[in-house]
Amino acid sequence: MFGLEPGDRVLAVPPHPDDETLGAGGTIARLTEAGIEVHVLALACVTLPRWGAATNTARRRAEFEMACDVLGVAGRDIAWSDDHRARNLGAHLSELVRLLEAGHALSLAELRPEAMLIPAAGAVHQDHQAAHQGCYAAARPTGGLRHVPRLVLGFRGPEDHAWSPHSPHASVLVDITASSALKDKALNCYAGEMRDPGHPRSLDRIRAIDTATAAALGCERAEAFVPYRMAW
Repeated sequence: MFGLEPGDRVLAVPPHPDDETLGAGGTIARLTEAGIEVHVLALACVTLPRWGAATNTARRRAEFEMACDVLGVAGRDIAWSDDHRARNLGAHLSELVRLLEAGHALSLAELRPEAMLIPAAGAVHQDHQAAHQGCYAAARPTGGLRHVPRLVLGFRGPEDHAWSPHSPHASVLVDITASSALKDKALNCYAGEMRDPGHPRSLDRIRAIDTATAAALGCERAEAFVPYRMAW
């Protein structure tokens, strides 16, 4: 996949634990089944009252661990959990860039991934917007001064498909038909974050998005990515 070989590393950076599965779960499962190491560094998780049900970092970390196990993820962590920076990623962009560059065991400098999966630009949620900015800056070319991934792809969440007026064209399509059952199983790990049928974040709507995306490939289910760098 993507010119990657078994043993190559991929770093996925979801803004919150669950975004990696919502936006790229089938692709992650397909990569790991091909012998490619996928590592996931979720950026933020906080305990807060909110619509639906209050968030709880202990529950969300447990769900994150279960979903990563289902998808075959190697290293995984939540960078800022119940941390003041997690409450407003946009106010800490410089710290976020430094974290991704070299400030964590799953940073670009430490992991040296060949590919990076990041939130696409134009997201609805403000944390996703900030995460895109931080990831995009961290992956910028530096003339050989530090490691940068040769492949950078942006994933979108179901709410972005439904509500974002500024979503860029996602022209890289991945057939996830064979790995869709693993994606569904990983989504079911996030019981506290999924919604009732009809909501963009419901299993039926996510399947519908994947099915619509797959029409361009003539397969059953697919995920789409925005290409930011594709170099071989």
